[in-house]
Amino acid sequence: MSDVLKKIRDFMEKEGIPGRDGYDLPTSTKTFPDGANWRIEVAGVERPSTMEAMIDEARKGGVTIHRVIATVGGSTYCDFGELKTMAQMAYEEKIEVVMTVGHRKGWDPGAKESATPEGMMQGFRLRGSDNISYHIADMMRNIEAGFRGFLVYDEGVLFIINKMRQEGFIPKETIFKFSVFGGYCSPAGAKVIESMGVNSMNPLSDVSLPILASIRKTVDIPLDVYVIIVDSFGGMYRAYEAPEIARVASPCYFKIEPGTSEADIYKPWAFEAFHQDLVRQKIKMAAVVHELMQRHAPQLKTSERGAKDLVLPVPN
Repeated sequence: MSDVLKKIRDFMEKEGIPGRDGYDLPTSTKTFPDGANWRIEVAGVERPSTMEAMIDEARKGGVTIHRVIATVGGSTYCDFGELKTMAQMAYEEKIEVVMTVGHRKGWDPGAKESATPEGMMQGFRLRGSDNISYHIADMMRNIEAGFRGFLVYDEGVLFIINKMRQEGFIPKETIFKFSVFGGYCSPAGAKVIESMGVNSMNPLSDVSLPILASIRKTVDIPLDVYVIIVDSFGGMYRAYEAPEIARVASPCYFKIEPGTSEADIYKPWAFEAFHQDLVRQKIKMAAVVHELMQRHAPQLKTSERGAKDLVLPVPN
């Protein structure tokens, strides 16, 4: 190793960031508050009908769903009654819900560069203060409907809403999950957003086990790791890696999100029946992951339904 690299890596270590990825794949000693190593997260619960289908399939298969990422197409496509119904259903089933709100970059009439090849590289962040206020207004609408979890992909928005949470402008129990669209895939980035108040983070879908190990060494928040991902993000299906992912990245959520592309499957004009059928397939994949964990890593624990640290919607 050159002197320059050694000095750089020593400096990183001094700042609490591993100088190398975790090639030795150390076993994580961190867990969820209940001692569990892994949980199941299902994305794409778009409407009450999707929630109903998911709950039904999970009950039939005996699969525990701990958290859902809801309204990926944007909660502004749901009316207030639908939002309240979803919150009530999740509360009764003891499932934590992270809402994906509008208003977002692609909805801004001035954001046309995001549709160009180079524009897509500029990040999924909001343009201007007006759009930030619209985004937070939709979050407040969801809070009124009973939700207490939100997906975040903009560090500027995170700065504001974390201050709002600290000062009681929004409920103090509210949780924030940093989205894969933030593009974070290193321990340094994870350290930054953890310091800004996120409660969990979604690394890029193709991060290696050594990278996951280095992120885990650096931060304490749960890592939300794709076990299966839409084709447009690479289409990986890491079911047999799940035991090793849980071992090095605990505490982690196994994230289930198959499909062609998010742009296709989460358009608001997609039929409700499509999402109902798709979410049943997601539950079947979650059942496979659960089976493989029991076969190959029975020593790693999962949480019971309704674990006490889950932030459930408020009944209405």
